[in-house]
Amino acid sequence: MLKIDDLHAFYGKSHVLHGVQFEVGEGEIVGLLGRNGSGRSTTAKAIMGMVHCTGTVDWKGRQALGMKPYEIAHLGLGYVPENRDIFPKLTVHQNLMLGQKSARQAGRWSFDDMYTMFPRLKERQHTEAGVLSGGEQQMLTLCRTLMGDPQLIIIDEPTEGLAPKIVELVGQYLQKIKERGVSVLLIEQKLAIAMAISDRVLVMGHGSIVFQGTPDSLRADAYIRKEWLEV
Repeated sequence: MLKIDDLHAFYGKSHVLHGVQFEVGEGEIVGLLGRNGSGRSTTAKAIMGMVHCTGTVDWKGRQALGMKPYEIAHLGLGYVPENRDIFPKLTVHQNLMLGQKSARQAGRWSFDDMYTMFPRLKERQHTEAGVLSGGEQQMLTLCRTLMGDPQLIIIDEPTEGLAPKIVELVGQYLQKIKERGVSVLLIEQKLAIAMAISDRVLVMGHGSIVFQGTPDSLRADAYIRKEWLEV
């Protein structure tokens, strides 16, 4: 579905990504791991057309590089940013309404689906999103993105700042998303959750992919873990 090749990204004169190359297949969860500053979030923004970059972002045979973010989203790519970006003065339900690709065109996700998967959001559907807890806001951002009916969703640090029980729930929700046929590119610093749910993992270091393989092969590679992941 998604093929990244020779991707370079820049912030002004700063060269951040250096020839990044990887793929995400249909119905697959791929974990993108690495320390802070390794280039993971920039990779997500480059795919979504939010930073200046060169190379290839091939989405189902179509070059997405050079498109505007909203055009890329309309192709079927969803993005859940690290800072969540909810609309604080709108209610939970209104936030979900804004995520819909089209009010007239039914996608694979409905409001009932969201409220069934996240009962806490149903309880708070008429509450302003700005007063939700961090975990609830993370659920809301994920659901709002799903309401756009993406075929692949890029999720940046979904467990950041969440309690361990909520982290476990997020992992379960991502598995449910996969079961509904949505591919996931998971940017995550917590190794345990990423290794538990990912089909394949990528490790970034200094703006390049330094490892690609299964979670088991990463567990067996002590050098990669020590050199690029462990603090």
